[in-house]
This record gives sequence, C-alpha cells and structure tokens, in this order.
Amino acid sequence: MRGRECESHSRLTHAMTVPASRRAPLQARSNQTVEEILDAASALLGRVPFEQITTSRIAGQAGISVGALYRFYSDRQEIFDAIAVRELDAFRAEIEPAFTARQLIFSPRKSLGRVLDAYVSFLESRPHFRELALGKHISEWTRESQSDPQTGPGGLLGDLLVKKCGWKPGKRLQLRIRIAAEAGDRVIAFAYRQESAEARHAVLKELKEMLTGYLLP
Repeated sequence: MRGRECESHSRLTHAMTVPASRRAPLQARSNQTVEEILDAASALLGRVPFEQITTSRIAGQAGISVGALYRFYSDRQEIFDAIAVRELDAFRAEIEPAFTARQLIFSPRKSLGRVLDAYVSFLESRPHFRELALGKHISEWTRESQSDPQTGPGGLLGDLLVKKCGWKPGKRLQLRIRIAAEAGDRVIAFAYRQESAEARHAVLKELKEMLTGYLLP
C-alpha cells in the first residue's frame, strides 16, 4: 500500500511541476486511457465468462500494457466498480429531467413506477451493466455509495420522498432507500430468470406494487 501511495504522490508532484500548457494534453490522454479501459472491460462482459475477465485480458482488449492499466486501477474489481458508477451516472442524467418535471410532482406513485421502468429499459440497453448489477459483481462499498440519498441515484428517490412526500431527510430515509435498492435488485434479477417476457413483466409489476407500498404508503 505504501508503495502505491508513494507512486501516486510522485505522479502528483510531477504533474504539479509540469507547465500548465503540457498538463492539459497529459490529462486528456489519461482520461482517454481510462475510457478505453472501461470500454474494453464492458465489451468483454457478457461475451466472455466472468471469471475469465482478467486485468491482462482487459489490457489486451484495450490495446495497452498491463503496466499501463495498473497506473489507473489496482485490480479488476476497481474497473467493474468504475463501469458501474459511470453507467449509474448516465442513468441519473437520463432520467432526472423527466423525474423532476412539474407534471410528475403530484403523482409520486407514477413517478416511482416510471423510474423503475426507465431503469429496466436502461438494463436492457446495456447488457454489460446488467451482468454487473444483477450478477452481484459490484463491490459493497460502491453499491452503498450509489444507494446514498445524498450522492448516488438513490438521490432520485430521496428527492421524491423529501420534496414531494414530506419525508424528513436522515438515517431512516437512507435506510429505507438502501432496503428498497437491495430488494429491487434482487427482484429484478429474479425477473430476468423467468422463461418468458410475459413472466418477467408480471414480476416487475409486482415489484412496483411492493416498492410503492413500502416507500409511499
């Protein structure tokens, strides 16, 4: 750990001594490499058995050396977590405008149902993220942070419950959102194990009823 800290400090010190005119291209190249790593791992998910997706394989898919990959991620779990955060950020940016639209203010139950529908559609359009989310391949720390009403997509539910339903922000709200997220993930995974689209739809319909009954009694 200390070696990694020293290495990170060395890179930071070097960056501070590089002229600003050179720092921007260096940062841009680093950002591009990070995106290439995440895109490579995403491309492997669903196409290669999960246990065979190693850092070496991800680096090869990205067209970089393993050493270059380790400059940004210490192991594959960090890569999978970064993919999950990137996708959840994209989901929040996609749904938040509709979720906070004025016409939804007086129908919190419909709002919650639409958020769930949007999330399922999001999973359908991103099979690599679906494998991570439903396969329990996201670390507990990342799942916890993304369920936080203050920081993650759980904030969408927090806005609904606080601003539109009169809930008080605090530990109880955070716990309820965490429970709703955990239950939702498990039932959605159960829905995707059904043999037909009709059966999956029936499970998701029951999930809506369960979550609205729990969060919006």
